[in-house]
Amino acid sequence: MTDTSETNTSGTAAASTDYVQSLARGLSVIRAFDAEHPRRTLSDVARATDLTRATARRFLLTLVELGYVRTDGSVFWLTPRVLELGYSYLSSLSLPEIARPHLEALSQRVHESTSVSILDGGDVVYVARVPVSRIMTVSITIGTRFPAFATSMGRVLLAGLAPAALDAYLAGVDLAPLTGRTVATRDDLRAALDRIRAQGFCVVDQELEEGLRSLAAPIVDASGTVVAAVNISTQAARYTIEAVHETLVPAAVETATAISADLARTQTK
Repeated sequence: MTDTSETNTSGTAAASTDYVQSLARGLSVIRAFDAEHPRRTLSDVARATDLTRATARRFLLTLVELGYVRTDGSVFWLTPRVLELGYSYLSSLSLPEIARPHLEALSQRVHESTSVSILDGGDVVYVARVPVSRIMTVSITIGTRFPAFATSMGRVLLAGLAPAALDAYLAGVDLAPLTGRTVATRDDLRAALDRIRAQGFCVVDQELEEGLRSLAAPIVDASGTVVAAVNISTQAARYTIEAVHETLVPAAVETATAISADLARTQTK
């Protein structure tokens, strides 16, 4: 098979006689499709991969036959089957590793700090974070803990508890005020958790620290159990409550859904 000793698709000599150029070319065709170019013509693919039209056509039609690409005769696009290529990799990842690229994309989208936390006793514990700038007086790093009742991620996680576990938490929690806005009673906290459970997200306005607004959405596993929460934190001066709901909440919910989907794949593979 002559493919093993040819030059690669970038025109440089292959580093090893074990290099399979046809495989490299096939992967380059798949990578030619992205968020900015979800649909491409044959000519588009040929230009993007530096292949001849005839070669690009053979690879595209092979991918169509295998179910990784579809075509209407004039344009081509990837199918969900392409995700199978990443399932084995995803199955080896931990939650922070799965969440990290999603947090980076979210942070770039909204230009704010993003995080993922889990619940540990009565606290949230940060397991992944992409900071934009320091918006709090305390430094947040992986492992930082905050009382769950006063944080958006904590409330999302509390709302996901089984009834008996939530009752036990509420019976023992000390609602020590952190600001003048911190929830003051167990009844008020339970009512807030009921709303969060119904709407699928949480917004906390300056209850953990003055000037800090945050929002969170739940991350669920393959069984639908809430296992973590994704968060966006911002300064109150940057976003009104209305703007938080209109702009930041949808972005957080979309990110939580994407992380949940990747997490579920690792558990069902």
